[in-house]
Amino acid sequence: MARPNRFYDVIRIGPVQVGSHYDGRGRTKHTAACTAPGCGFSAAYRDRAGAELAARTHHCNP
Repeated sequence: MARPNRFYDVIRIGPVQVGSHYDGRGRTKHTAACTAPGCGFSAAYRDRAGAELAARTHHCNP
């Protein structure tokens, strides 16, 4: 059973949260996830700048 990701350096940009975590091989990964009800947007990125750009440009579909 895989262990859950332990996020650090979490910030919020609008409804999107961006956080960093280590994958199973010790590499740093970055995730952006929208917290709006019914949105469902989330994506993983290799660098922090990409995750923050996705958070800044994300628009939820009503």
